[in-house]
Amino acid sequence: MTILSDILPLRPFQAAIFDMDGTLLDTEAVFRDIVYDVCTELGFEMTDDVHRSMVGSSHEHTNRLLIEAYGVAFPYSLFDEKCRVIMRERSHAGVPVKPGARDFIVELRDRGIPVAVATSSRNPHAEHHLNAAGLLELFETVVTRDDVVHPKPHPEPYLTAAKRLGIEPALCLALEDSHAGVHAAHAAGMQTVMVPDLVSPNAEIEALGILVTQSLMHVHQAAFPRR
Repeated sequence: MTILSDILPLRPFQAAIFDMDGTLLDTEAVFRDIVYDVCTELGFEMTDDVHRSMVGSSHEHTNRLLIEAYGVAFPYSLFDEKCRVIMRERSHAGVPVKPGARDFIVELRDRGIPVAVATSSRNPHAEHHLNAAGLLELFETVVTRDDVVHPKPHPEPYLTAAKRLGIEPALCLALEDSHAGVHAAHAAGMQTVMVPDLVSPNAEIEALGILVTQSLMHVHQAAFPRR
């Protein structure tokens, strides 16, 4: 693992593709609280280990994780519905954006570098949250779970975003906060940077040699150094 501070050894890139929750949007901590509350309401005890395994996961993967953790009696459909309703209610006042995200995206666009989102969230959730955050119209395309056959950690979401932008994957910069997302972007052949949110790099991420930095502000500074 390469822990980065002020200087990030970025290669030149022609497009930037962002994960959404936890990377662009500061929503993972909010969702964590909701998950714990809903599990308690349904009579189950959420744990930190189970929650961490959910971060960055698709709908299907989360379903499998919770059934494995709590058994077939776990009412996943009801759990999922309750979490989404509460999350949408809490987003009415706006969705918080990660520090440096907006400025970085705006400069990328000003420089003619296309930007996209690749998320494991489904389309209604992604569009609602990006719109509530005031970011939706800044992206050329948004790839959601509804647009791919194979979600993260499969590379399809990132490959789809690159194809829509018309840029070779090797010339794309990918920004991620989750293990599943890092594996997806890396498998797509992209220059991948992990900006951890709730989950730190593990041994698998370290073995990939993924660049890791503290915030999108550091990535922005490395991409366009100020003289």
